[in-house]
Amino acid sequence: MSNRRLTWFYALLIAMTSAAAALVIASRLGLSPESSAQTIAVPAVNKAPLSGPVTATTFREIAKRASPAVVNIRTESRQRTQDLSDFFGGGDLFERFFGPSGGRRPDRQRDQLVTAAGTGFIIDKSGLILTNNHVVEGASRIKVSLYGEEADQEYDARVIGRDPLTDSALIELTEKPDHTLPVIEWGDSSQMEPGDWVMAIGNPFNLAHTVSVGVISAKERPFQVAEGRSAQVLQTDAAINPGNSGGPLLNVRGEVIGINTAIIADGRQAGNIGIGFAIPINTVRDLLPQLRTGKVVRGRIGIGVGMIPREAVDEFGLKERKGALVQTVAPNSAASKAGLEPGDVIIAFNGKPVNGRDDLVQMVVNTRPGTTVPVRIVRDRQERTLNITVEELDLEAESSLSSRFRDRDDTGQATSTGFGLRLQDITAQDARQLKLESNQGALITDVEPGSPAARAGLRPGDVIIRVGRASIETASDAQRELGRVPSGGTAFLRVLRDGQETFVSVTRE
Repeated sequence: MSNRRLTWFYALLIAMTSAAAALVIASRLGLSPESSAQTIAVPAVNKAPLSGPVTATTFREIAKRASPAVVNIRTESRQRTQDLSDFFGGGDLFERFFGPSGGRRPDRQRDQLVTAAGTGFIIDKSGLILTNNHVVEGASRIKVSLYGEEADQEYDARVIGRDPLTDSALIELTEKPDHTLPVIEWGDSSQMEPGDWVMAIGNPFNLAHTVSVGVISAKERPFQVAEGRSAQVLQTDAAINPGNSGGPLLNVRGEVIGINTAIIADGRQAGNIGIGFAIPINTVRDLLPQLRTGKVVRGRIGIGVGMIPREAVDEFGLKERKGALVQTVAPNSAASKAGLEPGDVIIAFNGKPVNGRDDLVQMVVNTRPGTTVPVRIVRDRQERTLNITVEELDLEAESSLSSRFRDRDDTGQATSTGFGLRLQDITAQDARQLKLESNQGALITDVEPGSPAARAGLRPGDVIIRVGRASIETASDAQRELGRVPSGGTAFLRVLRDGQETFVSVTRE
């Protein structure tokens, strides 16, 4: 391929990608061979209150003390790339830009060696390093470089354990330098409050051991780490850029209080715009013994939960807007076996009050599988208690939602005024695709962005089977029942999603 054609190729590719607005993971999202199970001493935490003045040399001293324990990480991985002619409308148009391919189209897929950079920090003199899961996931080779050494001096490392739900990973040097390794000092992330000074040290854009300073902007920000699951993170305006992932966020004593993991970016700027996120170090510290064994075990009861609509507190029979609304119950799950149903509101788990959705999720995942716990619920305005035996979470087995019905013919569709839904009768083909037992119900084919339906979590491919107490057989049935809901009123829906019955409440505008 000529240099001129290569120039055209890269110009077009950049133009296609630069317009997207995205949440940018600050490095790169596999599991390398696990080490043999060994114990690890959980690091001691300095819980003394943060106090004292910030002077002209405070941040200089932090950088000097903490930088030696920060490492740069370089990874290699093999990734499948798609035939680029697909992006340009097929082989004919592809060849207009790049010329004929010897009478044949290029291979549709090929393996490509991808390199990426990230950061980590040493937590044990034996060569144990904490970083982000997305930095090392899928890596076939991991190289680590140390502070103060030549740029081309690298040491091999391997993954020991990783946890997608906290975006954390523990790796280990398999080759070691001939000197004692420095170790990071540990702080208490629960002490941090908005306005507290922090420092980030990392490898942004391969500029090793770069220091940036800012404050904690917010705490307990929900950050999505998997479909339907989020982690509570620290937000900071300390400059974090691609390559900072896995690096430490430090307090004014130079102690790690977070692992830098992500930034918000827009289509005009791929780097820092003042909104970065870090996983609280206390969360990861508690997982270290499990990460060292190579596997993090978490609890699951098999439900999808949401927030209680503000306007529906009285209708649920609640005294206040606290609890977690059960939206889905997986077949044959722990919740299903215990009798939990969509539309129930969980107000207590294992004797502890549930303030909201994220509260319940944390309680469940932190419960050891096999434990039987009492769960207090409100159903039909009455309180009752169910006993649920917690199962083990298999994150990879959790299903992801499809949007294959978003772009389809509008013929025969009905719009639900005030909800932002477009509905259609279910065809025989739809029933086969959705694996439905019948073609009864109203198929959601479009959800208007920003509409009440979108805010309630409804999506194309959902099938409405009940509105209130009325069963739904056609799109017209659903339109009729939704039309009976007054402006400002709440519709309680039962929908089928991925083979599961889901409870959704949506308020009409």
